[in-house]
Amino acid sequence: MDWLSIKRVVRAGFLNFWRNGFVSFASVLMMVFTLFVIGLAMFTGVILSTTLQQFRDKADMNVYFTTDAPESRIMDIENSLKALPQVADVEYISSDDALAQFRERHQNDQLTLQALDELGDNPLGAVLNVKAKDITQYDVIATFLQSQDALASGSPQIIDKINYFDQAHRDAIDRLAQITDSATWIGLVLIGMFVLVTIAISFNTLRLTIYSSREEIQVMRLVGAGKTYIRAPFMVEGVLYGLIAAIITLLLLYPLTWWMGSATESFFGGINVFNYFLSHFLIFFGVIAGSGVVLGAVASFLAVRRYLTI
Repeated sequence: MDWLSIKRVVRAGFLNFWRNGFVSFASVLMMVFTLFVIGLAMFTGVILSTTLQQFRDKADMNVYFTTDAPESRIMDIENSLKALPQVADVEYISSDDALAQFRERHQNDQLTLQALDELGDNPLGAVLNVKAKDITQYDVIATFLQSQDALASGSPQIIDKINYFDQAHRDAIDRLAQITDSATWIGLVLIGMFVLVTIAISFNTLRLTIYSSREEIQVMRLVGAGKTYIRAPFMVEGVLYGLIAAIITLLLLYPLTWWMGSATESFFGGINVFNYFLSHFLIFFGVIAGSGVVLGAVASFLAVRRYLTI
């Protein structure tokens, strides 16, 4: 197709758009609804991911050491843990800090505090609080700590207990992993289904738009116009629907995310959707505008095809 034909096709697409004002308005409105759902799906996915990650981050593992464990050897184990690719962070809690935390947790239990005072010496050893990069990797870390790789060869055992091997703690971590994984898949499936339904509705609306021009298409075929030349103006019209709908959708998302920003920051893992929208605006523009253009062009292409046969 030469440059002159391209200009004619583009001009015809714009003319069709303005000539069919009411039909174009209905098509753009339906496209806005579809793209708005896609935008909400993106926000929902981010909120869901952030919230579930917050739950996962609450999982940890404590390594308790004997009261006579040398600090130098505890530091060696800490460095060994930090070198593991599965470990995200290791926090060292000295025996004095562990005692202070114990007193704070039981500040309303006078009987326990009195018994602790009668002991005289600090009965608690140092603790390493370990956070894995993924909740499923605690088993690997705990197994490493049980092996001789975590300790100097021939040295006495200084690890008193690893709470991961407590059945209740292990079951809680496994259950949390199952819940978050299931919630992720269920959320993605529901979002995907909702988006597909709205795309199907928008697709059928564009088909109805092309249906009103079916006689014009058949006449053009009868006078010898090529399929590409007939189809192109309608595809341009579909692209216009998508672009205009994308701009309207982005304009609607701006005040909506501003209004919801503080609420999502308070209730959903600390993420502010307004700040996220602004910082990732190019991504939202690309996805929403791209979806609108592709949906409009493809729907127009397929809708015109059925009327090209004479």
